[in-house]
Order: sequence, then structure tokens, then C-alpha cells
Amino acid sequence: MEFVERVIADGAAAVAGLSTALGDRLGLYSAMAGAGPLTSVQLAERTGLNERYVREWLAGQVSGEYVRYDEQADTYLLPDEHAAVLADPDSPTYAGGMFRQLGAYYGKEDALAEAFRTGEGVGWQDYGAGLFEGTAKLFRPGYAASLVSEWLPALDGVVAKLEHGATVADVGCGFGHSTLLMAQAYPKSRFHGYDFHGPSIEAARGLAAEQGLSDRVSFDVATAQDFPGEKYDLITFFDCLHDLGDPRGALRRAEQTLADDGTCMVVEPNASGKVSGNISPMGRAFTASSVIVCLPAALAQEGPYALGNHPGEAAVRAIAEEAGLRTWKLAAEGLANRVYAIKR
Repeated sequence: MEFVERVIADGAAAVAGLSTALGDRLGLYSAMAGAGPLTSVQLAERTGLNERYVREWLAGQVSGEYVRYDEQADTYLLPDEHAAVLADPDSPTYAGGMFRQLGAYYGKEDALAEAFRTGEGVGWQDYGAGLFEGTAKLFRPGYAASLVSEWLPALDGVVAKLEHGATVADVGCGFGHSTLLMAQAYPKSRFHGYDFHGPSIEAARGLAAEQGLSDRVSFDVATAQDFPGEKYDLITFFDCLHDLGDPRGALRRAEQTLADDGTCMVVEPNASGKVSGNISPMGRAFTASSVIVCLPAALAQEGPYALGNHPGEAAVRAIAEEAGLRTWKLAAEGLANRVYAIKR
């Protein structure tokens, strides 16, 4: 019976996740953040939404204990600590992007079932826009909190180069949040973002223009195995190396295009290479998403590898050594990520 309750709780969370995604997408959480107790009518007025739908949404939020309800006053409150997770995209604890991905995940159930039977892949580009948008929203807060303040300073000599003027390639850049955060911090350096997914590159270019960074940032469509350029002082792979069908080819290209004393920074999920090492909420999130998108995306590229997002440090290090990058250092570690500094 305990296990029945757990499975019901998991199923309820899976259904409620869409409601959370709607709350994020429609601005319900942001409208409640810092507003104090609100009635359903007041929240509907703040958001311009239908009150009956808003009232039903609130009932579900109370059931999930995301929102608190005062029965006597008939008002709803989003606590500040919950708002930091659900309503503020600039908070390092913001998790709204995870729920934006759900529609894309569930929309590929039939294709994934067929892939299980055939062993073929499901390409990243074949998922819905929610995957691309949600992934960008999910990872940006962590990068904003740690990239400039912790990760780059943990790389020997890299910050000094960036301050004086370095050339950087951000491979698998997606919407370019990681690229733009570095460009904001180091105006004397030049940054080049590469991704094989055209719509993501277009989104990145739009963000660069919006932030006034187009003078020192460029975004172009290219794969991890053939991105252009040479003598990069820093080449980065943010949460993408494990998604590649040929990570060795990507790291070999990095080795070929690095400057003599250049550094390759690889950011990967902080997941264990041991099956039993991922029995935790974070480990469950990683391994579940690996089944749904990471492994299928790698298999779709028909390369020599299909790592999933939890291959373990030893496996990634061995691939780097084969690619000619033999100096390896665990530079930083957090709840969600491990950051490796790799050189020739």
C-alpha cells in the first residue's frame, strides 16, 4: 500500500506538471509573487484570464501545496520561498523550465515506443518547441548563478585571458544564454556560439541583439564536429556533450581548434555512473530525461556512442584522452553540475 501511494503521488505529479507549466506560461505565478493574499477574481483580473479557469487552477495548486489557502477569507497566497522557485526566472532556484519541457516529452511517446523496438533514435530537432524553450529556461538560472562567479575562476588562467581579450567558442549553445552571460562579463573578448539546431541559433541571435551584445557575439549553425575557427582560448560544452552521437569527434575538433594553451570546459550533469548512485530526486530527474531525450537524440545521430546523461566521469575522461585532451581536472561541482577543465 505504501508503494501504491507512491505511484499515485507520482502520477498526480505528472498530471499536475502541466498545470504548473500553464501557471508559468500564463504568468499566474509571477502575478501572485509578492502580491499577498488574492482572491481568484483578483488573480484573474491581474492576469486577464478567465476567473473560472483560474479558480480551478488555484484549487490544484492548493492540493499540491504550492499555494496556501485561507478558507475564511477565500484568498490564495504564493509564499516568497515558493515564488523563488516558480515565479522568478532570475532566481538560481527557478525551475519553471522543467515544466515547459513536458509537452514535448509526452508528445513523443509513440516515437519513443517505436525507438525502443527498433533501436533507432529520435532527433532533438524532432521534439516540440517546448523542449528547446524549456531547456533554455531550465539551465539559464544555474549558469547565471555560477558560470562567471565560480566556474570560470576555477579554470587556471582563463579569467585573466578573458579580461584582456580572448576568443571563445561555445559549442552546443542552444539559445545562447551561456554565451551571452560570458560576453556580458568580459567585454574585451569575442564569443562564437555554435549549434546544429537552426531555430535555436535564430533565438540566440535575437537575444544578442536585444541585449546589445551583437558587436562581440556571433551565432552560427554548425555541428560539434565541424564548427569553424582556430586558436580558441576557451571552448565550452554546456550540458550537451553527452547528447552527441560522436562526443569523441567533438572533443577532437576542440583539440584541433584550441590555442596552444587553450582550455576546454565541459559542463555535465552531476549524476553517478553507477545505477545505484542516482537514487535521489535529482538523480531521478536526470535518468528519466535521459530515457526520453538524451539517449534518443544521441542514437539519432548514428555515431559510435550513446552515452545518456549519466555515463560517469571516467567514461567522459577516457573519450577526452582518445581525442588528445589528456590533462583533466574536476574544476567545480554543484548540486546539478560537474565542471571539467580539459587541456592537451
